Amino acid sequence: MKQKIQIALFVGAMLSGGFNAPLQAATAKKVEQQAVKKAVASAGKNSQVAKKTLASTASKKSPVKSASGNGRKAVLAAAEIPKKTMRRVSFSDVEHGRLALHSASVLVIDQSTGQTLFEKHSDAVLPIASISKLMTAMVVLDAKLDMQEIISIGEEEIDTLKGTRSRIPVGMTMTRETAMLLALMSSENRAAHALGRHFPGGMLAFVKAMNNKARALGMLNSSFEEPTGLSSNNVSTAHDLARMVAAAARYPEIRELSTTASAKVELKGRVKDFNNTNALVRSDSWEIGISKTGYISEAGRCLVMQARVADKPVVIVLLDSNGKMTRVGDANRIKRWMETDSMASERRPV
Repeated sequence: MKQKIQIALFVGAMLSGGFNAPLQAATAKKVEQQAVKKAVASAGKNSQVAKKTLASTASKKSPVKSASGNGRKAVLAAAEIPKKTMRRVSFSDVEHGRLALHSASVLVIDQSTGQTLFEKHSDAVLPIASISKLMTAMVVLDAKLDMQEIISIGEEEIDTLKGTRSRIPVGMTMTRETAMLLALMSSENRAAHALGRHFPGGMLAFVKAMNNKARALGMLNSSFEEPTGLSSNNVSTAHDLARMVAAAARYPEIRELSTTASAKVELKGRVKDFNNTNALVRSDSWEIGISKTGYISEAGRCLVMQARVADKPVVIVLLDSNGKMTRVGDANRIKRWMETDSMASERRPV
């Protein structure tokens, strides 16, 4: 009897100790594996959401310009834009303080100090496409022309170089202000060309003024052949464009028109909607003062901005990006990189 009791006690001890330990360990391991799977699934889901979010329209009550083709002044209104959620910092983008960008030529400058924060092939002379339109706008404004004067869109504005289309019909008339709005906001080539053609002295005088302005700004590696950027002979460097963007930021008209989110324009009795070619101007997470996009096959996708990032006024130049969203992705990577570095600086001991 005593021996049976001892055997029972021994079996109980084994169940409570020796056998239960592996069971508890296995259970704990299973729970841990389930937690890891949930975390991976959640991360994957968030990644998919981030990809969709990056391409979605950003949120805020963006100014919408209403402009009439018969010369009536543009009027500001408000429009609701679907809310955009920015994805969190990806350590693959900013790992160990390094910044991986996909644009061929990049320059980021702190305007308050003049310090170069990041550069990549910033002295390469490249076609700049519609970034040229910032120079076009400055030349028009420097001439102090009547912005409410009616100008026409003629057959001269048809693109015979690249064969691009336009939503502005030949024979249309509009104010010079409306033409500048469409050139800067929607990158309308016919509008930009008409601005040059209606310049005192015509197109030759206008192109000469563009190049004189470039030299005055110290853009020594830049050259302009026409006002739209359709010509691949409109060339510059990231350093020169940073000078041009900083200069353009001093014009209130360019700041307003280049960052207008969308506009309703009356064309031959019909109202058409035009949108900004830079989706970032509709983002709540961006504070943009100047914006211009550009694209021709020789130049790739381009983007220049003057913005406030991590509480610093910066100029961002992105040239020759592959893919429609690469330049936007690079701009967001720069922003996250700067904000992450700023937060790290605040945490460093003094």
